[in-house]
Amino acid sequence: MTSLHTPRVRRRRLGVAAAAAGLFATLLTAGPAIASPEPGDAATQETTVSSERTAQVKAAIAAGEIPGVDEIVHSPNIKHLANVPKDLITGTNSDLAFQGNYAFSGNYDGFRIFDISNPKAPKTVAQVLCPGSQNDISVSGNLLFLSTDSSRSDNSCNSVPQSATIKESWEGMKVFDISDKRNPKYVAAVETACGSHTHTLVPKAKNVYIYVSSYAPSASFPDCQPPHDGISIVKVPRKAPQKAELVKFEVLFPDGGNPGAPTNPGVSATSGCHDITVLPSKNLAAGACMGDGVLMDIKDPERPRVIDQVQDNVNFAFWHSATFNQGANKVVFTDELGGGGAATCNAAIGPNRGADGIYDIVGKGDKRKLVFRSYYKIPRYQADTENCVAHNGSVIPVKGRDIMVQSWYQGGVSVWDFTNSAKPKEIAFFERGPLSTERLVGGGTWSAYYYNGHIYSNDMVKGFDVLRLDDRLTDPAKRIRMHELNVQTQPDYFADFRH
Repeated sequence: MTSLHTPRVRRRRLGVAAAAAGLFATLLTAGPAIASPEPGDAATQETTVSSERTAQVKAAIAAGEIPGVDEIVHSPNIKHLANVPKDLITGTNSDLAFQGNYAFSGNYDGFRIFDISNPKAPKTVAQVLCPGSQNDISVSGNLLFLSTDSSRSDNSCNSVPQSATIKESWEGMKVFDISDKRNPKYVAAVETACGSHTHTLVPKAKNVYIYVSSYAPSASFPDCQPPHDGISIVKVPRKAPQKAELVKFEVLFPDGGNPGAPTNPGVSATSGCHDITVLPSKNLAAGACMGDGVLMDIKDPERPRVIDQVQDNVNFAFWHSATFNQGANKVVFTDELGGGGAATCNAAIGPNRGADGIYDIVGKGDKRKLVFRSYYKIPRYQADTENCVAHNGSVIPVKGRDIMVQSWYQGGVSVWDFTNSAKPKEIAFFERGPLSTERLVGGGTWSAYYYNGHIYSNDMVKGFDVLRLDDRLTDPAKRIRMHELNVQTQPDYFADFRH
């Protein structure tokens, strides 16, 4: 299904959100029924907005300050090529991975494989029902990996929700054989402490290592005991994936990490990591670990070693994800303020919270340090009925420049340049109007990644979108052709792929 839209320019920034703090505080306490109680990619609970707030949102739409309900707007340098709605797999869409002419779409109910050989008309190749939030997804060779971060009755795809207080409950990693894309086969499962909220592949010769990020332990959970100050490491032999096994639990925070409140009010206490991005070509990893950001040496994939550790107890509530620039001298960390379920892209929250933090990497070897330079947040205010905060994105490979495409839930897709770490700026955008003017309904783009000349976005509600970016700053990236992309296993675009 293809839909083309004429750009509509916003007349001015939305200025009706100044009193959103009450709604925001309410949403911070909301959480999904079976996911972890901490923030981090929570399914937004529908929340009624006051009649005054509803009137303000409707007035903003009428004034052209924000798009209308479901209306698509974008900058002139972006074209919306295609949208494929959800089909048999109807849960919340999550992350994306790529291989050859295929895109792999995670969903809380399983995963879907698209043929993207014609980006204007993606075709469904397979849909696999295998419930278990978030179903964070990645691929390597003939293997596909899924994260399960909701307590289940067993490790099968027929499992049902079951309390984590029951010892026999299961959470962790699932492995599929995708040598036949039309018929994926489930071949292995590995249980990990506190499940697998996200995961990161570290390919190494005949094996694939998986760094499993999870958090929110409880004394009442037999398989998720506090303090849980680290990550699980799983080893998968490529030629015998059925022998996948947990090789160790690596403690990253022997001092316990950020204590959170009351020492640091409004900041998540560290009890594990939310997401890790590795840069294998440099033996580096960056961890977004709830209350902490870390830089790690991963020369030995079974022994990741923290080089530097930073906190931002003023503007960061929840360190969510990390992205290296191509030169490996910068890291962009995201703050998922409100857990993805709150309206934080408004005047009440401001430009420095729920934003990206740009850090330079200075020094060499074990003396490398993360040094804060600036924040980046989309420059368009969103309605108080739109969940919006910094989320998943990827580098756009352009030599000599640092450019990123990124999801902002109902804030849409933003393309921005951080070549000057102190002065980031947006160069393109795509977004839909609010799902509702009367209720805060969770939706928007979960992941937006650049792959082989196009931007692919997984919208939680609306489905799979394909965008084309035509801009003098980013056009050189079209010459880079990749055979595989898992964004959290960040490639060296100019060494690993052909032009």
